[in-house]
Amino acid sequence: MVLSRRSLETLLDLVEVKLSCMQVLDREDARELDLLEGCKRELLAFKAAARPAKPRIAQVVEAA
Repeated sequence: MVLSRRSLETLLDLVEVKLSCMQVLDREDARELDLLEGCKRELLAFKAAARPAKPRIAQVVEAA
């Protein structure tokens, strides 16, 4: 599955908003909270995997 960076950020924002608004009152709410936390972890993992690797700067060593 391919998601654009913008879509991934939007989904992550939506999950975080839902999590911040949740009030756990019963088992069903607790299950939904666990599901949303799992979704957030997965989205963060996708985001980390999609992040381009930082280019390494080669060190130049001068011969003495």
